Amino acid sequence: MASPPSSVRQRGGPNVKKGSTPTPGAGPQNGQPDILAKVKQQSKEAVTSEWDFKLALLIITILAFATRFYGIGHPDQVVFDEVHFGKFASYYLQRTYFFDVHPPFGKLLFALMGWFVGYDGHFLFDNIGDSYIENKVPYVAFRAMPALLGSLTVPTVFLIMWESGYSLPAAVVATGLVLFDNAHIGQTRLILLDATLVFAMALSVLCYIRFYKFRHDPFSYRWWKWLILTGVSLSSVISTKYVGSFSFFTIGSAVAIDLWGLLDIKRRQGALTLPEFGKHFAARVFGLIAMPFFIYLYWFWVHFAILSRSGPGDEFMSPAFQETLSDNIMTMQSVGIDYYDAIVIKHKETKTYLHSHPDRYPLRYDDGRVSSQGQQVTGYPHNDTNNQWQILPATPMSSDNYLGHRVKNGDLIKLRHLVTDTILLSHDVASPYYPTNQEFTTVPPAEASGARHNDTLFELKIEGGKDKQDFKSMSGQFKLLHNPSKVAMWTHTTPLPDWAYKQQEINGNKNLQQTSNIWYVEEIPSLPADDERLKKEPRKVKQVAFLKKYFELQRAMFFHNNALTSSHPYSSQPIQWPFLLRGVSFWTKNDTREQIYFLGNPVGWWLASSILAVFAGIIGADQLSVRRGVDALDERTRSRLYNSTGFFFLCWAAHYLPFYLMGRQLFLHHYLPAHLASALVTGALLEFIFNVEPIGAEEPSYTSSATADGSKSGSKKKNAVAGKRSVPAQERLGQGSLLAAWAAAAVVLAAVIAGWAYFLPLTYGKPGLSVEQVNARKWLGYDLHFAK
Repeated sequence: MASPPSSVRQRGGPNVKKGSTPTPGAGPQNGQPDILAKVKQQSKEAVTSEWDFKLALLIITILAFATRFYGIGHPDQVVFDEVHFGKFASYYLQRTYFFDVHPPFGKLLFALMGWFVGYDGHFLFDNIGDSYIENKVPYVAFRAMPALLGSLTVPTVFLIMWESGYSLPAAVVATGLVLFDNAHIGQTRLILLDATLVFAMALSVLCYIRFYKFRHDPFSYRWWKWLILTGVSLSSVISTKYVGSFSFFTIGSAVAIDLWGLLDIKRRQGALTLPEFGKHFAARVFGLIAMPFFIYLYWFWVHFAILSRSGPGDEFMSPAFQETLSDNIMTMQSVGIDYYDAIVIKHKETKTYLHSHPDRYPLRYDDGRVSSQGQQVTGYPHNDTNNQWQILPATPMSSDNYLGHRVKNGDLIKLRHLVTDTILLSHDVASPYYPTNQEFTTVPPAEASGARHNDTLFELKIEGGKDKQDFKSMSGQFKLLHNPSKVAMWTHTTPLPDWAYKQQEINGNKNLQQTSNIWYVEEIPSLPADDERLKKEPRKVKQVAFLKKYFELQRAMFFHNNALTSSHPYSSQPIQWPFLLRGVSFWTKNDTREQIYFLGNPVGWWLASSILAVFAGIIGADQLSVRRGVDALDERTRSRLYNSTGFFFLCWAAHYLPFYLMGRQLFLHHYLPAHLASALVTGALLEFIFNVEPIGAEEPSYTSSATADGSKSGSKKKNAVAGKRSVPAQERLGQGSLLAAWAAAAVVLAAVIAGWAYFLPLTYGKPGLSVEQVNARKWLGYDLHFAK
């Protein structure tokens, strides 16, 4: 089911015959030319054949550009996620380092377009609704990039159907579902990444089908060309968004089934030796795994090469990474810390300060657990004298020799709260919110130097630091590990009750590897203004190996991508997408009642989703009938249904079902690649339902299987169907009537175009609609604006 079309036709006119591949070693028979020569001749003849397909392709391409570029300058304001991807393009042009959870390829395309038109990146796309005209931003050029790729996606869909050997009505229906889809149009007219993603995904499918058609001419120029192009397309998908891995799974499944077939010793082209199979395997690993990965790495290399200046993305990276950026504030303000300095400690993730005040923990919490009633240690978001702590050595130094001793990585330290003159401590008492985490409190110096001495000892572990490395403010990000219990000081954003003034809880986290355990020293209040440590020397930008930077960025990207779990007013669940139960509000303008509401074409989406269910039902019914000895389908039709339509169905499932496993925010646009695959299934099933191929044109099976007497049945079967031959779509369709297929296609397209036109004001953002017109478009209770 996962393989691409096994019965793909050769492009050619009605008189072009499709030869079957002879068994290896067999020469020309009855004076017929060699099969490869015939294929080359067919390719030449294809140039002047199938004019109807070529005319349809031209018309479809023109319509694609017209629908994607029409009114692309409206609105002349920042729309929805243009605040992110437009901003990233500006950062590239300013060479300012930023952080994003998506790979760089799609964003680099926007920066390239900005560079082409001479834009300097001065505008940072801060707010939805900001004017492009007033800020002199070449926004039409930026939007033209996704519009171009979105326009090219439409003819790519047509070519997929054409190369797969489907009839013209089937190809037109599949393409029409994408051409006249409001969601595809809306997403490709704005500065967003999905146009690049969907185009690269469609191109991957097309290139692999082309590669598969040359499977009987392995290692030829054309075979290598389409294998390499498939790999390049796959690399472009995953270099845009990580959901591109679904395209790798789709193509990888087809490749795995293809390789399994090559292992078959009874294959009709002849058995492959293991060294020959190894060549096939190695070629696919190189073209579809190794090469795409190196291209993917290349875009990160470009990313790092361009972003050489310090910027808003610094805080997501380690101090060592930040030292590779020029003008980095953290490294410029870094100061060595000595024992007995007063320091202010800040949590890297939540930006709160380590804080304490005289108030005590309550004797009993709401859940009945008891506390130590010790002094509260909390996280406080504002600068305050209660945030100041003196860093002390584990063993006191002599009074005449305590100055100038630098704190080092790995040292055991104590922290003295200056205002209350108490020492930080953690012990085996449950924290207020986490019964498994330890409470943090403070005790008087007498207890800290006596019976509670060990409980006040903390190990200073600088992130990525070397042994005995100097501890510095700003750049010295660290974890504070309680020495006896080996828990890390940690905080989170859930506020404590009123008894702690809604401040954050500080507790001991047993998961030492958690990145949210990281703190840093923001300032040293006790440092005199004329201290030698404040005198700065010019710093040189350091160099870090590319792979080290790459792996650090990858870890940060995956962590923050998985952390996108907060609610959003327009987020949706995967179960809602095929039925188009809700959309996303992109932009509104109150004065004119105009709005852009991201929504697919309900008619097209509901049709495609219904066809997916029909396909699953057909497969189930066929399997049941075969199990009961009833052969309802001829072999050619079944092969096409499973191998070609089944491949498209696999593509849909691979790009849709994994979203059920994700816990992050999800939106309707995540379904666009799967919707494109569902359009392919719809077109393919149209041809199946209105099957115009007569039984007489059935392609004989040459699968060789041993009979009871040890002879090969393949040749017998071939003789039994002598006179029959495999015919291309153009020829076999000429033997039947396309009237029913064209009638069905006309009905489908008429309904799809009507739905598309009806929702166009919400797609293009104009004209404004009256209350009655808005309410008339709330088919499934869509949360449209201006409905009152």
